Amino acid sequence: MASAANWSSPSTRPPLIETLVSGVDRYNPSNVSILEDYLYHQIRSEEYDCLANLAILKLYQFNPDLYNPDVVINILIKALTSSPFPDFSLCISLLDERPASAASQDEPDPLPTLLPILTALHSLLQQCRFPTFWTLYRSTEVEALRDNYTVECVGFEDAVREVAVRAVKAAFSSIGSERLGTYLDLSGADLSAYVEKLGWIVSNSGVVSIPANPDNQIESTVVQENIQLSQLTKVIAHAAQTSQPAAVPVVN
Repeated sequence: MASAANWSSPSTRPPLIETLVSGVDRYNPSNVSILEDYLYHQIRSEEYDCLANLAILKLYQFNPDLYNPDVVINILIKALTSSPFPDFSLCISLLDERPASAASQDEPDPLPTLLPILTALHSLLQQCRFPTFWTLYRSTEVEALRDNYTVECVGFEDAVREVAVRAVKAAFSSIGSERLGTYLDLSGADLSAYVEKLGWIVSNSGVVSIPANPDNQIESTVVQENIQLSQLTKVIAHAAQTSQPAAVPVVN
């Protein structure tokens, strides 16, 4: 998982983008095209820069005339696979409410239609409901998102699988290959090749062994407290005082 430092300043970020994101030019509307081009570079190269993408959404907030729904959808798609990090929620918080009937002069705005779908997919990833995620993602309901957007996002499905792999590594020391396949939307030779690439071992019975890590190992912890005799005496004396019944006033 990425460190906070790499999240805020990824090593793949070009110097020009670093200057824009870190300086006052971050809110200069004339630079929005540079940031949008950088987003499409991320789409094509499997790179990801959340802060640069958030800067685009902030510029759209300040300058509604710059709004490009395709750019927003692609930003949300990239943020979708950052789970369990809160990138998707950060992006959503910068979106203005737009009615489903909102349209430009040329064509309708696709965001109001696709936003509930993207939100549902994000929720399923956050809840680690990976088989349900893949079922929804493959459904006809999500066809427009697949055919027009995620198909252009290089490595999108593998990025989703990486989210599942992180969850599996944290929760399992071993898992059935069939069950793992439902998490990864893979089967047969594709699943075997993917598991081999991860360096995980599959037994003859189809059980996948997950390498030990701090999250999937249960270790007993012994807590030992050293109490001095003087401290114990104070505790006993205090308990004796509080246990004495309160004096009842005598009424003549």
